[in-house]
Amino acid sequence: MKKSVVILAIETSCDETAAAVLEIKPSPQPSPRGRGSKTVLPQIKTLSSVVKSQISIHKSFGGVVPEAAARAHVKNILPVVKKALADSDIADFDGRQNQQSTNLNSIDFIAVTAGPGLIPSLIVGVEFAKALSLATVKPIIPVNHMLGHLYSPFKTLTPNPSPKGRGEQKIFPMISLIVSGGHTILTLMKNIDDYKVLGQTVDDAAGEAFDKVAKMLNLPYPGGPEVSRLAEKSKSPVQFPRPMINSKNYDFSFSGLKTAVLYYLRDTVGEGLKPSPTKTKNICAGFQQAAVDVLVTKTLRAVKEYGAKSVSLSGGVAANKALRDALNLKSKIFNLKFFVPPQNLCTDNAEMIGIAACFMLHNGFKPVSYKKVKANSNLEL
Repeated sequence: MKKSVVILAIETSCDETAAAVLEIKPSPQPSPRGRGSKTVLPQIKTLSSVVKSQISIHKSFGGVVPEAAARAHVKNILPVVKKALADSDIADFDGRQNQQSTNLNSIDFIAVTAGPGLIPSLIVGVEFAKALSLATVKPIIPVNHMLGHLYSPFKTLTPNPSPKGRGEQKIFPMISLIVSGGHTILTLMKNIDDYKVLGQTVDDAAGEAFDKVAKMLNLPYPGGPEVSRLAEKSKSPVQFPRPMINSKNYDFSFSGLKTAVLYYLRDTVGEGLKPSPTKTKNICAGFQQAAVDVLVTKTLRAVKEYGAKSVSLSGGVAANKALRDALNLKSKIFNLKFFVPPQNLCTDNAEMIGIAACFMLHNGFKPVSYKKVKANSNLEL
């Protein structure tokens, strides 16, 4: 990449309609790999970010209804994209004010979430991006949603180059933990463009388990944040099992933990009955503590095995204070750098999709014709 480029990013993988405009400035290429090599990160500037939530639509159902989500995306996507363009007020890295707001002529590429996610939701975003590409002759960068989470922590450490043009980071190898409503993935990043999945959930994702436990306890939707809020008020957490915490691989399982909560409720409260406020707090705390213990233990085991210099946390559950604090504390104890995105980049948003697209360009990806882009609900990292 030889010049600064502007990217319009679109995200509709689940129940958030989002668009963002980002600018990336070319950075010196990383030094050759090998012993003592360093990594140069691209400079990314977010010009605007707009997210339209659907919580009010799905609240009465206690979860996301795919068809309803898709209909809301159809309604919201055009005004959301228009607002992202209008809010961007582009000025390039050299400080030149080009115009009052970014229009489609200012965009170089269109980035869009291609998967994974709910296929009705994905189709809305992908087809909108393809139509926009056809109308404007702007190539597309199809982005894996999980890649957006993987790269979201890097926004906080994108450097300004030093006077000698360096701006280098000694952060690899890195162990990256992605924890969301649909995924729990542990990844080894050997370099900014070299990563592999070490393990992932074999059943429920951590975020899904949080939401299902909240539903068992008749807590408001979305349940994950409510479980976390009540857990902080507990003085006597219930002791629950830590599934697969001692397994030799890096896979996760949260279905058994969720079932343990169900059985505890049945045995101590009664089937279909609501626990007392105090018991509810203690159940939330015990469940959260068990989930966090498993996530942190396996992450640190990977750090030790692969000699990692840093740890990153991302995904919707990265907003969980107990998990953030636990990983941050362990990172300090073991002298590791710890990276986590700000709260607004944890849940689904288009800014992280744009960030991933910027890194894809930095790593040598060539944008493609709209004809080559398809929605794929099972897209793997």
